[in-house]
Amino acid sequence: MPFEWFVALRYLRDGKGQTALILAAVSVGVSVIVFLSALINGLQTSLIDKTLGSQPHVTLRMPRQAPRPLVEPTEAVAIARRVQESSQRLQSIDQWPEVVSTVERVPGVIAVSPSITGAGFAVRSDAKSAVVIRGVEQDRFLAIIDVRKKLVSGRFELGGGDVAIGATLAKDLGVGVGDKIRLASTEGVDDVVTVVGIFSLGNEGVDKTWVITSLRHAQALYALPGGVTTIELKVADVFEAEHVAVDVRGRTGLQSDSWMKINADLLAGLSAQSSSKNMIQFFVALAVALGIASVLIVSVVQKSREIGILRAVGTPARRVLLVFLIQGGVLGVLGSITGSALGALLAKGFESLVRDANGAPKFPVQLDASLFAFAAALATGVGLLAAVIPARNASRLDPATAIRNG
Repeated sequence: MPFEWFVALRYLRDGKGQTALILAAVSVGVSVIVFLSALINGLQTSLIDKTLGSQPHVTLRMPRQAPRPLVEPTEAVAIARRVQESSQRLQSIDQWPEVVSTVERVPGVIAVSPSITGAGFAVRSDAKSAVVIRGVEQDRFLAIIDVRKKLVSGRFELGGGDVAIGATLAKDLGVGVGDKIRLASTEGVDDVVTVVGIFSLGNEGVDKTWVITSLRHAQALYALPGGVTTIELKVADVFEAEHVAVDVRGRTGLQSDSWMKINADLLAGLSAQSSSKNMIQFFVALAVALGIASVLIVSVVQKSREIGILRAVGTPARRVLLVFLIQGGVLGVLGSITGSALGALLAKGFESLVRDANGAPKFPVQLDASLFAFAAALATGVGLLAAVIPARNASRLDPATAIRNG
C-alpha cells in the first residue's frame, strides 16, 4: 500500500468517532440530493409526457391572413385608419409534399405527419357536441402521438368512414365501439361515420373534443381535395423544439409553433423547479464541504506532532498534502455510496406510499445511472475541495515548531 494511503487510512481509523460523524453527514447530504433530484426529475418527466402525449413538438401551418386597413374617407390632411382583423379560414399548405420532404431533412426531426385540423359537430340522436376533427395519415400520426397505447376500447384503424374518438366525448354522446354518429364540418359538409376506437390521452380538452379520421375523409369534409392544413413534427430532444421551429420557419416560411411557445407557463414552472433543485444541491454541498473541512482541520491540530515528525524524517510536503486530500476523497466516496443507496430507498418508498385512485404513483421518481454518477462526483469533488485548506496547512507545518508545541 502506498505510504500516503497507509497514513490517511490510519488517521481515519484513529478518529473513529469523527470519521463516523462526518460519514453520516456526507451520507445524509447525498441522500437528500438523490431523493430531491429523483423526485423533481420524475415530476418534470411526468408533466412533459402528459403535455406532449396529446400534441406534437412543432406544428406548421399557413401564416395568419393580414388584417385589412379600413380608411375613413375624409378631405382632411390627417387620415383616420382602423385595422380590422381578417377572419381566418382553413387554408391548405402550398406544395405540402415538398414541405414534408424538406422538414424531414431538418436536423433533430424524427417524425413528420401532415394533417387537417378543423372544427365541427358530432351528432347522435338528441346529443350534439362541438368537436375538433383531425384528419391524419395513420402511420405517420402514430409516430407523433401513439394513440394505440391510449385506447380504452376498440382499435385504431382509420379506413373509409371509420373514426376514433375521445373517451369523454364518447360518454357525452352515449356511444361505444361500433356505433354510428354524424359528423358535420364548418364547411357545411356532413357524413355518417362509425366509431371503431375510443382513446384517453389524459387531457380532458382532447378527450372531450377530438375525432380522428383518415386524411382523405377529412379532405372531403372540409372541401380541401389533396390538401392539408397542418404539418406536425416530433423532435429527438423536446427542449430543442423551439430551435427546430425557428430552423423550419426559415426553410419553409410557414408559421412554426413549438410546444415550448404554446406551453410557456409550463416551461416557466419547469425552469423554476430546476432552479430550486440547483439551489438545494448547492447549499447541501456547501454544508457537506464545511463539515469535512472542519473535521480535517481538527485532525491537523490533533496530529500536528506526528506530522512534524514525518516532516523531520524527510517526508516531502506534497506527500503530507496527499494524506489529507486522500482522507477528503475517501470520505466523499464512502458517503456518496451510502447516501445514494439511502436516497434511492427514500425515493422508492415515497413513490410507493402516495398513489392515486388508479394505483399509479402521484409523485413518480426518476432514478438512473446519471443521477448516481452525479451524486458520487459531487460528493467526491466536495470532499477533495474541502480537504485543500487543512491539507495545505499540514504540508506547511514547521517540523520543529510542530514537535515542540504539538
